[in-house]
Amino acid sequence: MDATDARMPEAPRAAMPPGERRTRPGWALFLLAAISTCGFIDRIVMNVLVEPIKREFFLTDLQVGLVAGLAFAILNVVLGLWVARIAERRRRLTLISFGTLLWSIATALCGFAGSFISLIFARIGVGVGEAVGLPATSSVISDYFPPEKRATAMSVLMLAPPIGAFLGSAGGAVIAQAYGWRTAFFIAAVPGFLLAALLWFTVGEPVRGKHDRLAVGADEIPSFGAVLRRIGERRSLRHLFAGSTVASLVGFGLNAFLAAFLLRRFGFGVAQAGVIAGLIASLPASLSVIGSGILADRIGKRDPRAYGLIPGISLLFAAPLYMLAVTRDSAGPAIALLAVAAVVQYTYLGTTQGVFQNMMHPRMRASASAVTSLVYSLVGGGLGPILVGALSDRFASGGAAGPGAGLATAMAVVAGGYVWAACHYLWATRSLREEFSLPI
Repeated sequence: MDATDARMPEAPRAAMPPGERRTRPGWALFLLAAISTCGFIDRIVMNVLVEPIKREFFLTDLQVGLVAGLAFAILNVVLGLWVARIAERRRRLTLISFGTLLWSIATALCGFAGSFISLIFARIGVGVGEAVGLPATSSVISDYFPPEKRATAMSVLMLAPPIGAFLGSAGGAVIAQAYGWRTAFFIAAVPGFLLAALLWFTVGEPVRGKHDRLAVGADEIPSFGAVLRRIGERRSLRHLFAGSTVASLVGFGLNAFLAAFLLRRFGFGVAQAGVIAGLIASLPASLSVIGSGILADRIGKRDPRAYGLIPGISLLFAAPLYMLAVTRDSAGPAIALLAVAAVVQYTYLGTTQGVFQNMMHPRMRASASAVTSLVYSLVGGGLGPILVGALSDRFASGGAAGPGAGLATAMAVVAGGYVWAACHYLWATRSLREEFSLPI
């Protein structure tokens, strides 16, 4: 245990810094969730533009995977940690506002790309902006909400992936079909400029640890090593981290090619494929995220094992549902099964973040979020699309029968990874009850 684990009399709370405005928690949560959604739109819009970009620059699926995944993750994984350490010491909302502005500029630059290389550099810029702007959001929200409401609050924040997926996929596809893929990037960049200004002018920095019982002197900033030790020492955190990493790899890989799968397999146009992919990843996925967070907080008051059981059982169902969906020969059954899979596919998002925030010291939270984001970006966002793309090229060259058969087989194989993720969540239940009672 590190020094921050020692339980001592509660220290007096620091007063709100001079000049800071008071903000309603609901407004702060809404705005930070909107910014995260905007970031996900700017990240995900690339997925629905795969086919027109591939045709214009004569790319393979492996190269598409590089642009959609690894290019975004390259600097994101390095800068995220550095910025998180700054966020433990400095005003977090300044970093979020600046990062939002930066990734919006980079998204617009994607629309100006004249080659595969320039597009990669623009995507790296999006990753840099998100590395600056997003690590501190969970930390800020944790200081606006008490522990028993954090999984619900984190689930609202985690609505960014499904809502962003819908707006990025459906909106990007419709705009691309009507005005071209470059215009889709330009329009996707606009909300970020507005949200950065709103955050700067309307949201105040909350007092750190406002809702936590902390030891006297515990406002000192723990080292980065202490953050890593906290994750390593607590068995439940290790398994939640491993399970969510595997689930992110599978999810990012599948979503990067979902619109392309619908286009190739069933002959949909770019706009149709984008709208369908967006709908699949929005309403059912939103119900999955927010429903699991509320349910986990409600049951977790009596039994903290709920934070592992709910996503663990859900992911066990997600794997066969998705595998069955992408191997259908008709569009109707495939789309219906994909929608059902989405209901259980994302239950791990809010619950995992809620547990991490509850088990971390207030000045560890931005760093812990950066560590998880680093791994999710590198392994999930970076390698997931490459894995699906490489398998798709291999199966297609191996003579997979039917339109899009190679990609469908690749997606089915990768979807099986949800079983691996589920096992980690179920293993975490063995120690969640005991470790929830440990001091932070």
